[in-house]
Amino acid sequence: MAAPPAMLLLMIVFSLAHESIAQYQVSKTFIFRIDEESKPSVFPTHYQWYASEFADQSSILHLYDTVFHGFSAVVTQEQVARLGQHPSVLAVFEDQRRELHTTRSPQFVGLRNQRGLWSETDYGSDVIIGVFDTGIWPERRSFSDSNLGPIPERWKGVCETGVGFSPNNCNRKLIGARFFSKGHEASRASFNDTLEFRSPRDADGHGTHTASTAAGRYVFQASMEGYAFGVAKGVAPKARLAIYKVCWKNSGCFDSDILAAFDAAVTDGVDVISMSIGGGDGISSPYYLDPIAIGSFGAVSRGVFVSSSGGNDGPSGMSVTNLAPWLTTVAAGTIDRDFPAEVILGNGRRLSGVSLYSGVKLKGRMYPLIYPGKSGVLTESLCMENSLDPEMVKGKIVVCDRGSSPRVEKGLVVKRAGGVGMILANGVSNGEGLVGDAHLLPTCALGANFGDEIKAYIASTPNPTGTINFKGTVVGIRPAPVVASFSARGPNGLSAEILKPDLTAPGVNILAAWTNAVGPSGLESDNRRTEFNILSGTSMACPHVSGAAALLKSAHPDWSPAAIRSAMMTTATVVDNTNHLIIDQASGNSSTPYDFGAGHLNLARAIDPGLLYDITTHDYVTFLCSIGYAPSLIQVITRSPPNCPPRRPFPDNLNYPSFVAVLPLSSLSTKTFFRTVTNVGPPNSVYRVRVDTPADGVLVTVRPSRLVFSDAVKYRSFLVTVTADARNLVMGEAGAVFGSLSWSDGNHVLRSPIVVTLAQPL
Repeated sequence: MAAPPAMLLLMIVFSLAHESIAQYQVSKTFIFRIDEESKPSVFPTHYQWYASEFADQSSILHLYDTVFHGFSAVVTQEQVARLGQHPSVLAVFEDQRRELHTTRSPQFVGLRNQRGLWSETDYGSDVIIGVFDTGIWPERRSFSDSNLGPIPERWKGVCETGVGFSPNNCNRKLIGARFFSKGHEASRASFNDTLEFRSPRDADGHGTHTASTAAGRYVFQASMEGYAFGVAKGVAPKARLAIYKVCWKNSGCFDSDILAAFDAAVTDGVDVISMSIGGGDGISSPYYLDPIAIGSFGAVSRGVFVSSSGGNDGPSGMSVTNLAPWLTTVAAGTIDRDFPAEVILGNGRRLSGVSLYSGVKLKGRMYPLIYPGKSGVLTESLCMENSLDPEMVKGKIVVCDRGSSPRVEKGLVVKRAGGVGMILANGVSNGEGLVGDAHLLPTCALGANFGDEIKAYIASTPNPTGTINFKGTVVGIRPAPVVASFSARGPNGLSAEILKPDLTAPGVNILAAWTNAVGPSGLESDNRRTEFNILSGTSMACPHVSGAAALLKSAHPDWSPAAIRSAMMTTATVVDNTNHLIIDQASGNSSTPYDFGAGHLNLARAIDPGLLYDITTHDYVTFLCSIGYAPSLIQVITRSPPNCPPRRPFPDNLNYPSFVAVLPLSSLSTKTFFRTVTNVGPPNSVYRVRVDTPADGVLVTVRPSRLVFSDAVKYRSFLVTVTADARNLVMGEAGAVFGSLSWSDGNHVLRSPIVVTLAQPL
C-alpha cells in the first residue's frame, strides 16, 4: 500500500534534514591561524591550549610556530563554525590539495666550468636548498658527497627514519630529509603502502628530478636510455640539499603539510626553498587565505629565498599561479637541445616532431594509419582507456589527440589494443608546443598543423600508411630559448600591478636524476628503470632558479631574497640565440612579459648586476596595506599587527624590478612609480636611463634621467611617469602594450619591463 502524500513529504523532509546534518558532521582538515599573544597563562604551551579549547588532542595534525602561528586539525563543519567565533582565531581555511607542476641547461643559462659564477662561488658550496616535493632517491650518483666539506654548523635539521629510509641515507650532500603526511592521510583516510613510502623516499620521481636539477653533483655518462648523453649536473652542484616530502604519489600536496614544511625548513636553517607546486585555490584566493603565500612570507621575512613554479596551464592568459610579490615565480622555456623524430607518410611527406622512445624501432617499415576520432567519438579521438577497438587498431599506427589523459598513458592504451605505434597530435590549445616522453611504443608527437595534415591525409586516402623515424639527440637548436606553450601566462589575477611570472628558466626536456621505484613513463606497468629521466614543466624551470639563487647567495651572502630576484630579473635576456625577441611556442609570434616575465635567466650577468631593487619586509606589509586588506587580515600573513599608513599607499610603489601601469578605460591618465636602487657595483658610477616606449600614444618620462653614485651615496631614487589616452591606445591580443626601462653605466645594463594595460583583471 502506497504511503499518503503527506507522509511522503514528511519522509523527504526528514531525509533531506538527515543528509544536511550528516554533511554538517563530516570531518575535514582545516587550518587555524591563532593570535599567539592571546594564550591564557594557565596553559604552559600552545599545544595544551589548543587541545583544551579548540580541538581534541587526537584530531590535531600539525602545530605551526615559525612562519605561521596556529594548528591544523580534522574537525566537523559544526566545530569550524563554532571555532570561527573564538576571539583568538584570526582566520580559518580548509585544507586544499595542490598539484606538482610537472645536463645541458646549466650552460644554457650562462654557467661555465672553472670560470664565472661557478668558480667564484665554489659551485654553491655550503648554501642549503630545501626542496618541497615528492621526496628523494638518495642512492643516485647526483647526491654523492664525495669531496664535500663538513655539514654547515648552522644546520639544525634531521634525517627522519621511515619505510626504506634511515639516517644512513643522508650524507654531507643530502644533509636532511623529512616527510609530512598527516594532511595527506587525513584526506584519504588510508595510506597506500603498495604505491608509496611512508618516509622521505621518492615513489614518484618528481622530487628526485627537481632536487638534482637544483643541486645535483657532476655525473659522467648520464642519459635517459641514450638520450641527452653527457655530463649531468645541477645548477649549484656543491650546494647542500634538505628534502621536505609534502607531495604523495597520485595524491598531490596538501596545504596543512606544506605549511608544516615551511615551519620546519626555516627552523632547520635552509637558505633557499624550491617549490614546484601550485594550483588549489592559489590562483584566485587572496593572500591571507593562501597557505603558500603565508608560509613563503614567513620564510622570506627571515631571509630565505623562495622559488616557485608558475604552473602549466598556458598558453591561456591569466593562468599563472603563485602570485605573491615575495615569491619568485618561474616560467618555462626551451633550451638548444631537442630529440627530433619524424613521421613519413605514404605520399612521401615528412612531418617533424619529437620523441624519447628508446625501444625497438619501426626500421622504415610502412604501416596502416588510423585516426579513431574519425568516428566523432571524443574518447576514441583522445585514445582514452578502453576506447579503442582492437580489431580496428591491431597492426596499425594510431593517431591520438592530445589532452584529457597523460600522453604516455595514451600510448599504453594503443599498445594494449594491438597498435604498433602512435602519433600524438596537438590541438589548438597546445599549438606547436612539443614535449618529449619516454613512450612504451614507437611514438612521435606532432604540432597542431602537422596533426591536422595527417588527419586530412587519412581522411582522403583509401589506404593511408606511414612510419616513424627517431633521430636521437640534437644540440644547437635555433631559435632558443622559446617560451613553452604549456607555461602559465600573466597577467597577475590578484594584483595587476605586480608582473607575474617574474622570469623564465629552462623547463622543456630537462635531464635529471630519477627514482628507482617507477619507470621513466611514470606508469605502473612500465618495468624499465633508469638513473635519469627527461621531463618538462615549470616544475623543471623552478629548480633552475633555486640553484641560481644558491649561487648568488654564496657570492653575496648579505643579499636579501628580493635583491637576489632583482639581480636575476634585471639581467635576464629577452632575445634568443638568433638575436631576435624570444618566440611564444604556442603562437609562433614574439612573446611578451606576460609570457616570460623580465626575460630568460642569464647567470653570467646576474652575479654582477650593478644596481639592485631591494624590498624589505616592511615594504611588503605596506603593499598589503595598499591593496586594501584590513589590519586583521594582514596579521594572518605577517603574524604581528601591521602599522598601515594613515593615507592608503599605492601598490605601484612596491620596489619591484618591473612597472605595470593599470590605467582607466576611457580617459587621458597618468601613472607614477617611485623606485629606489642600491649600487652594488663600483662606488663612483653614473647610470643613464633608456626607455623603449610601449606604443605610440604612450609617453614615459624618468626623473632624474641620470643617477650618480659615490662612496657616500649608495642609494638613489627616481620617478617613472606613464601617460596615455586609453581612447586612442591600440592594445595587442594580450590586452596590453609592452616596453622597457634600462639603466646603464657603460658596463652594466639593468632592464625592467614596462606594461601598460587598461583594466584591472577580474
